[in-house]
Amino acid sequence: MGSSIYGVSFSKIFFLVFFFVSFAIAALPQNPSGKSFSSAASGQINSNSVLVALLDSHYTELAELVEKALLLQTLEEAVGNHNITIFAPRNEALERQLDPEFKRFLLEPGNLKSLQTLLMFHIIPKRVGSDQWPDPKTGTVEHSTLCNDHLHLTSKPTGKKTVDSAELIRPDDVIRPDGVIHGIQQLLIPRSVIEGFNKRRNLRSISAVLPEGAPEVDPRTHRLKKPAPVPVGAPPVLPIYDALAPGPSLAPAPAPGPGGPHHHFDGESQVKDFIQTLLHYGGYNEMADILVNLTSLATEMGRLVSEGYVITVLAPNDEAMAKLTTDQLSEPGAPEQIIYYHIIPEYQTEESMYNAVRRFGKVRYDTLRLPHKVVAQEADGSVKFGHGEGSAYLFDPDIYTDGRISVQGIDGVLFPEEETETVEKPAAVKVASKPRRGKLLEVGCWMLGTLGQDSRFRSCQ
Repeated sequence: MGSSIYGVSFSKIFFLVFFFVSFAIAALPQNPSGKSFSSAASGQINSNSVLVALLDSHYTELAELVEKALLLQTLEEAVGNHNITIFAPRNEALERQLDPEFKRFLLEPGNLKSLQTLLMFHIIPKRVGSDQWPDPKTGTVEHSTLCNDHLHLTSKPTGKKTVDSAELIRPDDVIRPDGVIHGIQQLLIPRSVIEGFNKRRNLRSISAVLPEGAPEVDPRTHRLKKPAPVPVGAPPVLPIYDALAPGPSLAPAPAPGPGGPHHHFDGESQVKDFIQTLLHYGGYNEMADILVNLTSLATEMGRLVSEGYVITVLAPNDEAMAKLTTDQLSEPGAPEQIIYYHIIPEYQTEESMYNAVRRFGKVRYDTLRLPHKVVAQEADGSVKFGHGEGSAYLFDPDIYTDGRISVQGIDGVLFPEEETETVEKPAAVKVASKPRRGKLLEVGCWMLGTLGQDSRFRSCQ
């Protein structure tokens, strides 16, 4: 009775339980590597991976940004699918050469997507060694990045290799089975991140207070008229040329700005921002240097923007600026005059200028170099400025657009047309000459004259 339950012995029950437990253990998946199931399912990368090498390398600033951007899982998946190539900026480019305001923008929690886009812009989903750079004769080779943007690899005749605007300074610095890391001179910034930075910064600095127009000024005497109600957002009353050269009696009253009572526009900061954008964009260092060195010019531009005016800067790239001769820059005030001819006192974008030339053919834009104007027309699906050999095409559109300052990159330096004086020649007066008479006719007329009969003949008169 004690050795059985309902007629079944304890030995048979124990045998059945042992059989089912053994079958369940045999059915479990084997894990001979000794890793836990959680670590195997998490897709951990090999210790010899290029990502591990990046985190342990001397590119500490870039590795820190990758961790803050929460990109490790995304990069692990990319490494699992294919080899990758990482262009790593040196630490100095991220510590001291990066604009502090731009770095704060990247590290704000609301701008996580911009930081991720910036970092993935430095990664190509394929292996590209230093020996795979294009030959200088073949030109530029384009590669897609993890952020669905494109990087351009070029080789200079001098032997230098570049990635967009950054120079390759440590080729094949880290090599692993699943990728390679190249050291580059500076940070690469995609246009989408620059636009996001500009929009966020200017919305914060401008849209906090509604702008107001300047007091009404008599342009003949430069004296204030009786104040009149100005609609919100109205442009300054004075033309920009009067703001550049005020009369001797009274300077134009400033529109709301840093010097005014409302502090609406900070023109100096905006000019500084667009100069920094030129440096980050690459290829416009000469233009930025001129604006930095000519402090009076940058201050004048900042003052105009602070007073409520808008400007469009046609910025020649470095290749165009390198073609300037010493004679063109040696005269006193020549750099300022060149830059003034490239500043349009209107806010124009690529779209607005192209639509204008498509509609009207040729458009003459005023410049700050009075009385010269710059001519724009359509050519090859783009906008062409100037005439003949001195013309320039719209090369890099909308480098900087914040609603008050617009910067358009062009591939040439513009000069106004030479003024040729036309001398009016006096109209030629036709003198009717009498027909020459022959000798025989003269003798005949003389004989008739002696007889008093020459008046009857017309030929003798």
